[in-house]
This record gives sequence, C-alpha cells and structure tokens, in this order.
Amino acid sequence: MTSPTAPILEVKNLSKRFGDRGRAGLFDINFSVAPGETLAIAGASGSGKTTLARLIMRLSDPDAGSIHLAGQDITDLHGERLRRRRNRFQMVFQNPLAAFNPRATVRSILEDPLRLHRLANPREYVGRITAALERVGLSANLIDRLPHALSGGQRQRVAIARAIMTKPDLIVLDEPVSALDVSVRARILNLLLDLKDETGVAFVFISHDLAVVRAFAERLIVLDDGRIAESGETETVLKAPKTTTTHALIEAVPRLIV
Repeated sequence: MTSPTAPILEVKNLSKRFGDRGRAGLFDINFSVAPGETLAIAGASGSGKTTLARLIMRLSDPDAGSIHLAGQDITDLHGERLRRRRNRFQMVFQNPLAAFNPRATVRSILEDPLRLHRLANPREYVGRITAALERVGLSANLIDRLPHALSGGQRQRVAIARAIMTKPDLIVLDEPVSALDVSVRARILNLLLDLKDETGVAFVFISHDLAVVRAFAERLIVLDDGRIAESGETETVLKAPKTTTTHALIEAVPRLIV
C-alpha cells in the first residue's frame, strides 16, 4: 500500500519513436501525479498528447523509460498481468461513440468492467450499473439504449460511468469535452470535478484548449514536438508563459484572459 503522499503516477524518461528515421514522437518525458490531483497535458495537434495518453494506459509500448502506477512499474506488463492492474487506471476518449461497441447496450457497456475484473456478483450488476448512471446524472431508463440513440453528452456520461465502475486511482481524459457544445461541456467538466471531490481520483487531462485547462487542472505540462516545453502550476504557466509554444496556445483561445 502506497503512502498518502506518494505519487499515484510516475512517468520517467519516457520516449516513443515513429518512422524509419527514428523521429521522436515523445522524448524524455518526466512527470508525476499525486493522488486526487489533476495534471493537464496541453499542446498543438501533433505535439504528442494522444501518444502520451496511450503510453500511460499501456495501449502502446514505449521505446525507453518507465511508467509507475501506485509504486509499481507497469511498463513491461502484458496479457493477464496487465489486465489485473487495469482496474486501477481507466480512460475516457474524445469520441465515446467510436470507443463503444455500436451493438452493445448501456447495460452491456457498464457490465463489461465488472465482469472482466470480477468486481461483483452477476446478481449485483444491475444495482451497480444503476448507481453509476445516477452518479453521472443519467436515468436508469437508458440502460437498454444503444449508443447511437444517446446524445453526445449522454454518451460521454456513459463513458465516464464506465471509467468509474472499477473505482480507479487514475483516469486519463483524452480531449473529453472538445466534441461537445459549450453548455454540455461545462456540465461534463463540473461532473468530473464533483467525482474527483467525492472519490479522490486523479486525472491526467489531455487538451489543446487552455481555457478549459485553466478551469480544470492544478498543474499544466505543455508539449511541443514530443518534448516538454514548460510545466508548473496552471495559473503560473498561463500568466507568465516562457515559450512561444505556450504563447501560441494562449493566443488561440480568445476568451482566455491572463
């Protein structure tokens, strides 16, 4: 069991290369996330944000470096050994419709993590699913709906419900609100903040929108061409940006006043 002050996630010297010439997709990335903390990873398209998210989630293998979750090195875990750890870290994607089986009902989508991780008796599934839906502000009446029959906001709430079914220590959020309209975006962000307050879960929040980052994250890392351009407390980075990369991201968001 980890100390309350120990990081829930540590990324050490992480690198990933693509292409025949060994172009660095990510180069020598180092950071940690404390329990209950939100760390934002921002950057322009192609900066390496989604690659980093996939590496953290062990959906891709790094070429160098390591990833530690709750003190355990998970970098080289595969198969059954990795599956046994997956309940500790979950992911919410930008487009949940692409992440869901289009023929699976909400019931089946939320039942999967319970079954795969053996977290409940089958007789308890409906109760656990109903509770998760209510927790994210959805009616249990949606339990037999297919994903395409839900609105974008409802689908993202189902994706969040699926992520919290395993009571994880860490959730990686990859542009979770960028495809939603402004009013729905605010409600989803408020939901995530409430869940963090209630459960103590930590977030790695991937985004290109610094206005959203400012409202959501305590700390910020800015990526540029696979490298960390700068990092620090979110307000400090936004009020006194040190790189042209961060300046460009700020200027891309007219409503962001620093």
